[in-house]
Amino acid sequence: MSTAVHFGAGNIGRGFVGLLLNEGGYELVFSDVAAPLVDAINAASEYTVHEVGEGGVDRTVTGFRALNSAEDPQAVADAVATADVVTTAVGPTVLKFIAPHILAGLALRDPAAAPLAVMACENAIGATDLLRDEIRAQAGDAWEAVSGRAIFANTAVDRIVPAQPAGAGVDVTVEPFYEWAIESGPFGGELPNIPGAHFVEDLEPYIERKLFTVNTGHATTAYFGAQAGTPTVAEALAVPEIAASVSAALEETSALLVHKHGLDAGELAEYRATILRRFANPELPDTVGRVGRQPLRKLSRHERFVGPAAEAAEAGLSVDALVAAIGAALAFDDPEDPQSVELQQRLRAEDAASFTASVTGLEPSHPLYPRVERAVSERQAAIGSDAR
Repeated sequence: MSTAVHFGAGNIGRGFVGLLLNEGGYELVFSDVAAPLVDAINAASEYTVHEVGEGGVDRTVTGFRALNSAEDPQAVADAVATADVVTTAVGPTVLKFIAPHILAGLALRDPAAAPLAVMACENAIGATDLLRDEIRAQAGDAWEAVSGRAIFANTAVDRIVPAQPAGAGVDVTVEPFYEWAIESGPFGGELPNIPGAHFVEDLEPYIERKLFTVNTGHATTAYFGAQAGTPTVAEALAVPEIAASVSAALEETSALLVHKHGLDAGELAEYRATILRRFANPELPDTVGRVGRQPLRKLSRHERFVGPAAEAAEAGLSVDALVAAIGAALAFDDPEDPQSVELQQRLRAEDAASFTASVTGLEPSHPLYPRVERAVSERQAAIGSDAR
């Protein structure tokens, strides 16, 4: 039986990537550092993925086990050494901590075995490249010996997995919609058997369509919703003014995708409509706090706001709605989120020019810079007004 090792046994891992691998006939080996989660998975003989919303069904997953990579890295390396596929869903910043386990497994792998398919399933452009580069850097002189034992393919993933209800155990609640696109080139025609995924020659349009529509739209809804005091994303989209602001921002990102990748404007309009219907799913109680968390990261240079807005500004396209969304992100004030707390502290402590440059990574000469600096100044003025 084919084996897949998946790093990150959380809700995305169990409810999306692991589910599709399981449906492709792989025995699942989850790797995680959270001991209670690992123990709970190992205590279960099966778990259920509950799809809520139109067309949703329950899917049962069997044939899995979990390893604690903090307590037993050797077991993880042994699993990687004999696996057919390795995937991750840990967050881009955690990939450097996953790299040693994959490297150790590659070192143990039979050189005559088929190459290991490695795919990082993260919300980041080129996440698998980042993972490969971490493995290469940590391997040093040993890289040449192990590099031929793996194939590294970038992916684009999309499925909304909200905060889970209390007492769910290892079951996972998700939306029915999903997309997993994988670049086909690295495999040279020998594609892994993952029936729920689709393989494409050029992944960049898929990644950017997803990031600049789903991620930009989700965060925009959350930040405007937080300003309006609506607790969930679905409730925020029910407010006409918020829905109009989100739609306007996504029309601007779609215009960029048409300009940059030649995507069909009509198909993008349908895609936007699908995304907004997904966000409005009342059975996904996704809070604006969860979706809006880590605003400093989301305001960084190549993330969901500044990334597309910068390219659109360079192309002379409209960015009014995206700048408005950036303004809403600057107003995100959640005492439960450390980045939100830091964001509001920095807005009080730094001048607008310094804050804009350091948080967004924009150069003062960039055409988007003065627009964002103005939004920062307006937020700072509002904070000062509130203080008085």
